[in-house]
Amino acid sequence: MTSLLQTTSPAVSATVSRPRAWAWPLAALLGFPIGGYAANIVVGAVDSVGAAIAGGLIAGAIVGAAQWLALRQFVPWLWIAATSLGMGVGLAVGAAVVDYGIDRGELMLMGAITGLAAGGLQALVLARQGFDGATWWVAANPPTWALAWLISSYVISANIDERFTNFGASGTLLYALVTGLLFGFLFRRMKARVSLENTRTAASRAQKAF
Repeated sequence: MTSLLQTTSPAVSATVSRPRAWAWPLAALLGFPIGGYAANIVVGAVDSVGAAIAGGLIAGAIVGAAQWLALRQFVPWLWIAATSLGMGVGLAVGAAVVDYGIDRGELMLMGAITGLAAGGLQALVLARQGFDGATWWVAANPPTWALAWLISSYVISANIDERFTNFGASGTLLYALVTGLLFGFLFRRMKARVSLENTRTAASRAQKAF
């Protein structure tokens, strides 16, 4: 879309509309439960470094693919790789830090670390695409993941000892709300900047013409 922009941002042009309101929540509500379930079937409980890495990579690939389908107008397929790698590394570190514990505080800390890794790599993709304030994405993900795990820990308390890779659908509702609002904010900032740059470019060309 660079040819449409004629600016430094390859992601957004002044004529591109924001994603449909339902796209991001739907992607999250499908990606996280399906990704976690698939990882649990293939890898089993997250009770070792190897299981954490493999489970995180699998769940992250599914989550990232679902999110990319919602955001493909704005981010490249690298979003999938960033989410998968981020969850793999983040879960491996987070689970090891809490010694694979499943108390609520431990799940929240594990989630915060996973969110930091996944959100951090996703933010690099957003920054690469020219989104202003991508650091907000890094800052918002750890507490959001932690609170999402807290919510899920009450809903799946009966089988929490299965040690899933990520929070469930209940926690995903919070994640979808917070990150969806944040992406909308980042998009509006980007579109405003691109519109201003295009206006300045047009004015500069008009002045040179005279």
